Amino acid sequence: MGLFDDIVSLVGNRLSGSEQQNELIRGIWGLLNNPQHGGIVGLVRAFHDKGMGEIVSSWISTGQNLPISAEQIQKVLGSKQIQQIAQKIGISPEDASSELAVLLPHIIDKLTPNGTMPEGDLLEQGLSLLKSQFAKR
Repeated sequence: MGLFDDIVSLVGNRLSGSEQQNELIRGIWGLLNNPQHGGIVGLVRAFHDKGMGEIVSSWISTGQNLPISAEQIQKVLGSKQIQQIAQKIGISPEDASSELAVLLPHIIDKLTPNGTMPEGDLLEQGLSLLKSQFAKR
């Protein structure tokens, strides 16, 4: 099972309706690929800056992922970004934060299979693959 299949499986188990699933995946993809925020590196940096470096580092490492709460996700991403994702999905900001708290650790873990941040080309390839799969759906 590939990265995209893993993500779809995780999201599919969390949300009903393929449009909600697609929108959540797009929202997560946007977080990981947003050049304004530095992509995945910037997202990881935001976790460190907000005092959650140990948590995000566990997702990158090869060990067990530490959990994160919806409130911690909101603290890192900010209410504006959570609101935008929630609005696109059609769920409440609280539910969006909860879904991200469950899914983001798994997705970052999958993007860092060797316990290290991917090199630019590898990350771009993975995100391009993910983006291309959206176009097929």
